[in-house]
Amino acid sequence: MENAANRIALTGALDTLPEYSHTNHDRKFYRLMLAVERLSGAVDLLPVLAAEDVLEQADLFCGERIAVTGQLRSFNNRAPEGRRLIISVYAETFTTTDAPAQNEVCLEGAVCKPPVYRRTPLGREICDVMLAVPRAYHRSDYLPCILWGKTAQECEGRTKESRYLQLGAQVEEQSSQTRADQGYLNGKPFSFKIVVDQNRYQNRRTKHCEHMLQT
Repeated sequence: MENAANRIALTGALDTLPEYSHTNHDRKFYRLMLAVERLSGAVDLLPVLAAEDVLEQADLFCGERIAVTGQLRSFNNRAPEGRRLIISVYAETFTTTDAPAQNEVCLEGAVCKPPVYRRTPLGREICDVMLAVPRAYHRSDYLPCILWGKTAQECEGRTKESRYLQLGAQVEEQSSQTRADQGYLNGKPFSFKIVVDQNRYQNRRTKHCEHMLQT
């Protein structure tokens, strides 16, 4: 089911073959890693969750270029060492392509925790925001976002009356292995962050945010 308040579009190379994750309502789900190039040449390895019938839309060979559209999903992994908020890309379409790299996220939701403003050792301003994004059946996905510079300043003083955000972003691999959004695939830890584009940030709630996805 398409959710206009939560959209993601990725294009990259298949880095790992699908690994069985779980079965839900008789549908088998698999996890894999997609390597998405940045303009700088750096590569982000991003976790994707896809149903078996969705994976059948594409040829599954390591290195194959894949276009994915879907949503960002979160769930609490109740591990023995404590709960972890696991974030992954939930694929709704999964196709082979010759298109260049794409990494576009569009989210609309409410700030559900007080924003945390800080400065990096190099003096850059950052604000960590937890965004609650509505999903079908009265559920929500809780997505940690990072804002920089001017948008970090604006979000720091957000009040209850102005808690709704509409934003465009991209997802990037997180180097730290101690953050709460860490998970595991093929026995290896992964983690990623949602980095907000300063030019695609709005302080108001709107009905749709599809137009913020760049095509």
